[in-house]
Amino acid sequence: MTVYFIGAGPGDPELITVKGQRLIRSCPVILFAGSLVPEAVLSGHAAHTVVNTAELDLDAIVALLRDAHEKGQHVARVHSGDPSLYGAIGEQIRRLNALSIPYEIVPGVTAAAASAATLGCELTLPGISQTVILTRYATKTSMPEGEALADLARHRATLAIHLGVRHIERIVAELLPHYGADCPVAVVFRASWPDEEKVLGTLADIALKVQSKGIERTALIVVGRVLDAEGFADSSLYRKA
Repeated sequence: MTVYFIGAGPGDPELITVKGQRLIRSCPVILFAGSLVPEAVLSGHAAHTVVNTAELDLDAIVALLRDAHEKGQHVARVHSGDPSLYGAIGEQIRRLNALSIPYEIVPGVTAAAASAATLGCELTLPGISQTVILTRYATKTSMPEGEALADLARHRATLAIHLGVRHIERIVAELLPHYGADCPVAVVFRASWPDEEKVLGTLADIALKVQSKGIERTALIVVGRVLDAEGFADSSLYRKA
């Protein structure tokens, strides 16, 4: 048996990969992160065991995986977005390795990709930014040395900031010295979900705009000049020469 860590994508059930969908519909056991993965992603499944792991701790989750392994059953372990980003699969994998339980990771569409799609923009543009930094805002979980937001902001690359919208004012204060007050910012709430919402602004006004909308969670903050690329030169990819 194999535990398949499946990236369900950002929310839209149609943004899961073909492979991920096939495994969900064929595995006899499904464990899904119900707080972030809509049940519509599980549509068409024939599993006899479906468990929402939102209220389970790591030991309880591993016990379910071990039980399925002992019964010779494949498991679809469904995470939101792409499981390699803030998916907490590392600790599960370490437990599986200790138990000699095989696993496979099936990538998914990230929140950053979904946000860029809804914003209708490219996150990398020649002469503006050729680097995208995916990070989170540290509150309860400390950041490693050199990864504080102010340190990353010195690169002036496109930033995609997870888990920080509740602290938008503090984020703006740390970014202002490096990006400038006129730097474009977008906050995308629940990208690709039916209630998706986007707030556009600059570092000068984004905090007030977000607070007026009452957005406090499940949102991605995108910062960078790529969000307003009018007037910049085209790439060389499609030049006649």
